[in-house]
Amino acid sequence: MSAPTSYRRSGLIVFASALLLASCSAGDSAGKQGGRKGASGPPRVGYVVVQPSRVPMTTELAGRVTPFQMSQVRPQVAGIVQQRLFKEGQIVQQGQTLYQIDPSLYRASVAQAEANLQNAQANLEAARTKADRYKPLAQMQAVSQQDYTDAVAQSRQAAAQVAQFRAALQTAQINLRFTRVPAPITGRIGRSLFTEGALVTANQADPLAVIERLDPIFVDIQQSSADLLALRKALARDGIAPVSATVRLKLEDGSDYGATGTVEFTEVIVNESTGTVTLRARFPNTQNILLPGMFVRAQFAQAIDTQAYLVPQAGVSRDPKGNATVYVVGPGNKAVPRTVVADRTIGQNWVVTQGLVPGDKVIVQGTANLRPDIDVKPVPASAPQKIEPPRKGQKPGQGGSQAKAG
Repeated sequence: MSAPTSYRRSGLIVFASALLLASCSAGDSAGKQGGRKGASGPPRVGYVVVQPSRVPMTTELAGRVTPFQMSQVRPQVAGIVQQRLFKEGQIVQQGQTLYQIDPSLYRASVAQAEANLQNAQANLEAARTKADRYKPLAQMQAVSQQDYTDAVAQSRQAAAQVAQFRAALQTAQINLRFTRVPAPITGRIGRSLFTEGALVTANQADPLAVIERLDPIFVDIQQSSADLLALRKALARDGIAPVSATVRLKLEDGSDYGATGTVEFTEVIVNESTGTVTLRARFPNTQNILLPGMFVRAQFAQAIDTQAYLVPQAGVSRDPKGNATVYVVGPGNKAVPRTVVADRTIGQNWVVTQGLVPGDKVIVQGTANLRPDIDVKPVPASAPQKIEPPRKGQKPGQGGSQAKAG
């Protein structure tokens, strides 16, 4: 092949490449112009119409589980423990005998008291008989009036002595009964702190064992006195109503405790060291999941705000100072900023307590490029996509549709 022929072919290839690049550039320019035309007009935004709602004023506080009932098993007489009559960790019934203390000395005391009572009853019988015999003799002046008075006094003294020994017998019988140590309440008993053969006394420092009733069970919740004062002030305003608090619990591992409880009462004393007030809630505990001493998180509502607004979180923004702002659809379909008070959330919504009025159209979709007082095209939030036919000079598949707001 000759050199001139090779040069001609190379020139054709270069010329064809230049034509291809020129056509691509023209297509890109046309596409950009078409895109600018499709983007003309006010931005489309989605809004929700807000109305006052009944919103619970939910609080989450720390709490600690305490038993519904707790009783220490203590001896009321001194002696040697002969038997332990229960299994540690089991459920015991009220009145069930738990320990047997050596009853020998107490049986002897009962026998002695019975003998003293019988002796006093015999003296009483003799004294009464003597007084009865002296009565007619004194009337006939066969015996002196003083002798009759002394006989009546001796009879009364004998009666008093009988009552005294009867009380001593009852005391001895009670002490004998106390040698069998019963369960004061029904509940789960812990470990025994004394074994068989140990000497126990009525005034010892340590209990024999501890019984706790765990179903139902209490949760003591700590709330600061400042929060309690704020709640009472809120209840004094219009639109805030008290409510019977239903309490939910989160356990230490973050899981939810299935059953709900109710607040039983609020203490009237503020803890001087912590500045908190204790609220006590009652829960069912049939499966013994809640154990005394366990720390939990309690969630409950102490009041209901009847004039609050629920706004989706996408519609609320915050400035560097933390102030909350929303955009509402104003007159002439303009985006109007509005400063609001939104200090807590419920689910996917902010709870707005100030800054809105019933019927406001809060923009919640298409908020990325909003600026104050710009024109917008408002539609209800999550409106379906609208498909438009291609414009003149626009190829199918290029523009021609408006997606839903946002």
